[in-house]
Formats: sequence, C-alpha cells, structure tokens
Amino acid sequence: MDYSDRVLKCQDCGAEFVFTAGEQLFFHDKQFTNDPKRCKQCKAKRASGGSKVRPETRTRCAQCGEETTVPFKPTQGRPVLCRLCFKQQSASAQQTLVHDARQGQTPVQVPSLAQD
Repeated sequence: MDYSDRVLKCQDCGAEFVFTAGEQLFFHDKQFTNDPKRCKQCKAKRASGGSKVRPETRTRCAQCGEETTVPFKPTQGRPVLCRLCFKQQSASAQQTLVHDARQGQTPVQVPSLAQD
C-alpha cells in the first residue's frame, strides 16, 4: 500500500499538522484504525496531565463526622470517609486478611487501597 503525507487538523488547538507516510505505515502495522486527532504538542500536553483539574466536593466523614473534601461526587447511600478514617479502615482490612490467612481460611483478595 502506498502512503503519502496528509495534512490533518488538531481537535484541541485547531492547528494543521502533517501525518507522514512513515507514521501512516506505523499505524497500519499496529492495526490502528483511526487517524491521530491531536498535533504532537497537544498530545504531549495531554500525556503530561496538562490542565486536568479534579473537582473537590465538601462533605462529612461517615465515621468521625469531620468535614473533609473528596476528589469525586459522593453517591447517595455510600459512606464517605476522610483520609485518616480511610487509612485506618484500609489497615484494619489488611490485618484481617493476614489473620484469616494464618488461621487457614481462604483469604479474599482486596484491591490495594494505597493513597499518597
């Protein structure tokens, strides 16, 4: 298949950029079906975390009652914990797993809850 350079428009900044024949061959070899949508500068900015701002929501900890902020919008019916209570609960869950394993019980896998 013959490839030739094509000019595309960046969806972020609107600048035109060249999608070279070599890049097209690479996309074909990797079986990518879509053309790139961003220029190299916007792609790099996006990869580095550019301007993502996480929304902070003020709420009360379900365990200790302290006012705290969380980087998500809490859903009704699910408890929200402050950082300290969350870490204490995580440590307690890990200790329970170790205890159960020592007693010969089959441990249930819990995803890592590491933060900071």
